[in-house]
Amino acid sequence: MEFLLRRRAAAATEQMDRPDCDDRLLDNTYRQFGLINRVLSGWRRIYAKELRPIAPPQSRPLTILDVGCGGGDLAVLLSRWAARDGKPMHITGIDPDPRAARFARQRAVASGVDFREAHSSDLVREGTRFDVVISNHVLHHLAPDELRQLLVDSETLAGTKSLHNDLIRSPAAFALFSVAALPFRQSFIREDGLTSIRRSYKPGELSAVAPPGWSVERSSAFHQVLTWHHD
Repeated sequence: MEFLLRRRAAAATEQMDRPDCDDRLLDNTYRQFGLINRVLSGWRRIYAKELRPIAPPQSRPLTILDVGCGGGDLAVLLSRWAARDGKPMHITGIDPDPRAARFARQRAVASGVDFREAHSSDLVREGTRFDVVISNHVLHHLAPDELRQLLVDSETLAGTKSLHNDLIRSPAAFALFSVAALPFRQSFIREDGLTSIRRSYKPGELSAVAPPGWSVERSSAFHQVLTWHHD
């Protein structure tokens, strides 16, 4: 196991990223992400530490851009937490994959959430700005030039901070997820989740590829957040 995870499997491809993957399994994967992200991704802690405290007065909502939003479950989850706390937020989820954008737009309507098929650079060209830019489990999908571009775009789009949450590659994460994902059937959750762990960075590796001004903060045993704060 240690040998398998010694180096990033940067060339590996997740099934859901293939243009010819099974549409039914892909939709099931987007549906099951809701539970995976609620239980395992650590966003409740990130929300409480990084987002809830900076929500502005009731006069306007905190604006958040969710890059690579997939099926849109995180945007909806954050919106619900914010509503319960009386912290108005408007969350825009974008994904360049038309299949993800289609699934997200077909979700039940959530107050203060909208979805677009778009790349972060599209919004830069439009001159759009947000208080916060976030992503979840996106970094490990990106080639080096794509990662650099995302971080450049994030600095341009975010007025306050940017938070990119991702997995940490480790034998423990691989072994535990291998077992925990067994109940998720008729989807790509287990296979792609294990591939994601193999493709993910260790904290030192992510720090090494991040540009100046960005820092890696370990948010849990199996997650790290690549963070940038506006000066």
